[in-house]
Amino acid sequence: MTSSSKSPSPVGRGTGLRSSGRFEAVRIDIDLTQIDPDDDDAVQRLQRPRTQYFEDESRTVVSENHSPDVPFRYSLNPYRGCLHGCSYCYARPYHEYLGAGPGLDFETRIFVKRSAPELFRRWLRRPGYRPEPVMMSGITDCYQPAERVLGITRGCLQTALDAGQPMSLITKNGLIRRDVDLLAELAHRRLVHVAVSLTGLDQSLTRVLEPATSSPAARLRTIRTLSEHGIPVHVMAAPVIPGLNDSAIPAILNAAADAGASSAGWILLRLPSSVAPIFEDWLQRHRPHASRKVLSRLKQMRQGKLSDSRFGQRMTGSGELAEQIGTLFRVACRRAGLAPSAPPLATDQFRPPGGQLRLF
Repeated sequence: MTSSSKSPSPVGRGTGLRSSGRFEAVRIDIDLTQIDPDDDDAVQRLQRPRTQYFEDESRTVVSENHSPDVPFRYSLNPYRGCLHGCSYCYARPYHEYLGAGPGLDFETRIFVKRSAPELFRRWLRRPGYRPEPVMMSGITDCYQPAERVLGITRGCLQTALDAGQPMSLITKNGLIRRDVDLLAELAHRRLVHVAVSLTGLDQSLTRVLEPATSSPAARLRTIRTLSEHGIPVHVMAAPVIPGLNDSAIPAILNAAADAGASSAGWILLRLPSSVAPIFEDWLQRHRPHASRKVLSRLKQMRQGKLSDSRFGQRMTGSGELAEQIGTLFRVACRRAGLAPSAPPLATDQFRPPGGQLRLF
């Protein structure tokens, strides 16, 4: 079991839970009764927990996916943990394997893979490698705020460009516009497409649901900038939270299409293991009037549970409500002129970094 302690809602954070990892033998609880409310320093430390960055000395940077529910085999993740602080993030449990918690630790203890570009180059030089698209990032956002300074994602994109390696990216941060020069060159060679995640157009919701991400307006500007540079953009209406943002699907798709997106997809909210209590806590803090409705509808789509890990079900759910949302999405896509998938990427331009062109 995990242990958690609720503190005052931290400014700019997605959760107020300080959860211990489920694999930890020692659990820590903060006794809030011992905090003097007049102690401004103590209160500020609780309300503004600082972000810490740690060197991640992983010896590989590319993971292989075996799920039939996602359209990629390989993913590259330059960071572990994410400052964006999305309360619903399905990647939170991965932090528990690092000896950290899925709550505030996930948002405040970020592991950085500075050597990712070089590790990626080594991976691309593997004997017998046959090129296929690599996703950045399948877990945490490769354009979270630290990237502005560290430039690890940009280094990986330069590696891909040098090698003619096809790439797919997903982000909810407008920082990706910084790399429009590399992305435009990759796109010109049919080596990249970008997915932008958009949970809604109402910033009063996204400000608390995804506190450190770009605003909906900024994401639409990002779609426009990328598309104007010839970069194919796929908008992800994700996650769809029944009873909270599902009715916004047509507006999301129309706005994205107007900004230049060419295709779209959707994913139902996923609440695996330790994510569920974090999201439930978020509902009670920020949308208490909708909490019962959201959880009830989610259970209708998950066979009475908050999570369903079965392939074929975990991304879209099942049952009448899931079918209604799927129909709404398909109709809205058709009316907005959006394709169901991004265009295929070229795999015939690959040249191993530092090597000669391969003959297949």
